[in-house]
Amino acid sequence: MIRCKRVYAAVEVEDGQRVLVDRLWPRNKRKQDLHGQWMREVAPSDQLRRSLHQGELDFAGFTQRYQQELAAHPEHWYPLLGMAEQGTLTLLYAGKDTEHNNARVLADWLEDELDKRGPGSSPVCYGH
Repeated sequence: MIRCKRVYAAVEVEDGQRVLVDRLWPRNKRKQDLHGQWMREVAPSDQLRRSLHQGELDFAGFTQRYQQELAAHPEHWYPLLGMAEQGTLTLLYAGKDTEHNNARVLADWLEDELDKRGPGSSPVCYGH
């Protein structure tokens, strides 16, 4: 199962393997409090991230462009598939929007990849 969760939410046993998937380190978060790893290379490019935050792209456009970046660099996200196959994988993000964020797009991408391999589960995303 792949879950999405704000990095500021409490750590839970159900999180399984926790991976921060933002390019920038979250504000006011100490590294020792992550209880997981940081894979910044799987995050959207700086240019794409800025385009979304500055309103140059809507979320649908962001999703399409981010999926293109993911397709071009499977070496960045491929290790996450193995983690998800071993148990629960929680993708961490810092943004306040629980529905429109890169972790959600990445979770859907990974679920599609897992479905190509066999039966998968739906991603679960929440904020607090």
